[in-house]
Amino acid sequence: MKMRQVLPALAWNESGLALIEFALCLPVILTMGLAGAELAHQALATERVNQIAMLVADNAGRVRDSIDEMDVNEIMTGAKLVGDSIKFSQNARIILSDVQNNQLNTGQWIRWQRCAGAKNVVSTYGVEGDGRLLPTLPAIGPAGNQIAASTGTIVMFVEVVYDYQPIIPVNYFSPTTIRATAAFNVRQRAPVSDKDPITGLPMATPPKDIMNSKNLTGSAYSNCGVYSA
Repeated sequence: MKMRQVLPALAWNESGLALIEFALCLPVILTMGLAGAELAHQALATERVNQIAMLVADNAGRVRDSIDEMDVNEIMTGAKLVGDSIKFSQNARIILSDVQNNQLNTGQWIRWQRCAGAKNVVSTYGVEGDGRLLPTLPAIGPAGNQIAASTGTIVMFVEVVYDYQPIIPVNYFSPTTIRATAAFNVRQRAPVSDKDPITGLPMATPPKDIMNSKNLTGSAYSNCGVYSA
């Protein structure tokens, strides 16, 4: 067949049109699909982080009579297991604060604080001992959603900070840090008195409000100075 006969035939040939159109559309469809999957995964991770914050605060508030370092360890271990599917413990930090009315009844006091997770971050709202004798901590929590313990009660306040781990290696979005807070009143446990029984004045060295029946030290308890998964 001569060339002048072949060229008109090719000009009207549509046999490969669908394949070409699919090849042109595939990158767009693939990009949209991957972006949608990433957004869905990030939404699920955000929900999981919020669940972990509520789980820790609720479980810490349920411990009756007195709370022990072993109780806190068990609570933290359970929380990390809940986040196992999003590589939580390697990329996050849980900060549990025992919040009470301070010794002079002029504000809040972080009487003790325990942490878990490998992320190197400190509390946004204060560290152990803050507010004990000074009205520097009127309430705790994010602006517009703060909470304060009443006299004779305890609030378990939890912060969770998590570096989001994308499921797709291509970095579509900038690195994301997910934060969540939760707070629960302690049900039956009352604060250990910090007043001198004779004078009624605040003790210079208040007694501990968390037990350590196993004499745990270092990384054996949920030490805020230790960063590990």
